[in-house]
Amino acid sequence: MDDLDAGIAYSGSAWAVFGDLMAGLLGAFVLVLVGVLGVQLELASRLESEVSLRQAAEQRHEALQKALAAPLAAGRVSLDEGRIGISGAVLFELNSDELQAEGRRLLETLAAPLAAYLAEHDETLMVSGFTDDRPVHDNNRRFADNWDLSAQRALTVTRALIDEGIPASSVFAAAFGAEQPVASNADAEGRALNRRVEMAPVPRSSRPSAVPASRAERD
Repeated sequence: MDDLDAGIAYSGSAWAVFGDLMAGLLGAFVLVLVGVLGVQLELASRLESEVSLRQAAEQRHEALQKALAAPLAAGRVSLDEGRIGISGAVLFELNSDELQAEGRRLLETLAAPLAAYLAEHDETLMVSGFTDDRPVHDNNRRFADNWDLSAQRALTVTRALIDEGIPASSVFAAAFGAEQPVASNADAEGRALNRRVEMAPVPRSSRPSAVPASRAERD
């Protein structure tokens, strides 16, 4: 009987150990499963967020494309990933920040649809000036360098848009000089493409400190 009792006791102890082992494995499995589910939920949330952002960007692009249908159809401006591009030659003579008549007329046609778009989407317009990499040839020494030239051109366009009805609170100027070229500066054709002004609607929350746009602030 003693041997029988010992066998039963051993068997019971083994089953207890086995039960503890299985409980531990089950707990570990549950933890792993919870971790996997957590990762999947996080990935699904990120994917949903990215899809929403992409859809919103596409909707804004379509709305902007619709607002600028006429100048886009005429080939007077370009639209690439939300950036409205205007050739510097249309707006300014070489090394000048004075608007040409053709450039002013173009800005007049752009102001109303842009103002309507900005109001509808609660965005602000960033006007950016760019140059090629050649040093500024300025006989009057009005511009210190390409940064200065690009800044003054951006301000000129910004003020013109304000004059045409875009609220001053909805537009600001930025200067990039010869940075961020869209073509090679090795030839005249590429340099002409790099001399440009771009306008891009951006969320109001992402607006940096603006360069003063009004003549009163400048003076």
